Amino acid sequence: MRHMPPHVDGVGSAFAGLNAGKDSMAIDLKKPEGVSLVLSMVERCDVFVEAFRPGKMAALGLGAEDLHGVNPKLVICSLSGYGQKGSMADAAGHDINYLAHAGLLGLFGPADGPPAVPGVQIADVGGGSLQAAIGVLAALMEREKTGKGRHLDISLMHGSLAFGAVSLAGAAAGFSEARGTGILSGGGACYGNYETADGRYLAFGALEPRFFATFCHLAGTPELADKGFAWGEAAADTIEALRALFKSRTSSDWLELCAGHDVCLTLVRSAEEIMDDPELAGTVKRVDGFRVVTAHVGAETETPTRGPSALGADAPAVVERLDLPREHLRAAIDSGALTWKGAQE
Repeated sequence: MRHMPPHVDGVGSAFAGLNAGKDSMAIDLKKPEGVSLVLSMVERCDVFVEAFRPGKMAALGLGAEDLHGVNPKLVICSLSGYGQKGSMADAAGHDINYLAHAGLLGLFGPADGPPAVPGVQIADVGGGSLQAAIGVLAALMEREKTGKGRHLDISLMHGSLAFGAVSLAGAAAGFSEARGTGILSGGGACYGNYETADGRYLAFGALEPRFFATFCHLAGTPELADKGFAWGEAAADTIEALRALFKSRTSSDWLELCAGHDVCLTLVRSAEEIMDDPELAGTVKRVDGFRVVTAHVGAETETPTRGPSALGADAPAVVERLDLPREHLRAAIDSGALTWKGAQE
């Protein structure tokens, strides 16, 4: 990701956004001196996160048993596509593959077309990092009571299923629903995206009958007021009527008409538009001249003071902070297992 375009000052923008403020330490885990150095770091840490294929860390001498051998209180978080065990454990994959295998990708897109590729990484961020953060926090609380660490097996595919809880409920109850026909997936008149006269789109989410009725009365179409909650074939005529209705005015006209009323109507904004929204300033922050989207956790969080580091650039700072054993450090430097800018010192 350091090299994946588009770039910011020569660094991939996605890498820059995800790694602002983080320290970088480069260790060759194929060398025993590198493994020894990592184990000495583990003695001084609370959480260890890894995202290798299942079994790789154990083969390197850094499996859960090895890590807990030097620090029984350690919380280990293993992130993988399909989990540490099972028929898919060793399969390669990316976000689209995990969503497909979880049955979620098939929910995206219109009924008369192929599944749509989501514009965001649902499995990576939602099924992976979000579930990992929750699991790690829970394990740390558990450790306070038991004094013992834990090994978390976070599967991006399994973790993604939580995002389909509502959409998959029908299938769990024995109902079959084609893509794009459910009330929440594009088949409902009261819940969808509608194009306006100026070529913009408005997201319409008037699920409550009174919200839909309010909109219809404001729009001058009271005859549609009781037809919002239908979906599938029963909603086809209403959807077509709404498409024609929304295209009769511009997006700003609609937003002005509905302002102050509970109709659940919002402009579909672009990524560029949200960057300068002052109400998002606490989440979209500037770091070293570029913008970083930070996690929103309900409280003000510390803003990173610098962008991403060059690979291995922060090894001296990490070593000093953890007060690592000098013999392990020297062996790692001399063997080339540790990238060390100040090795000559």
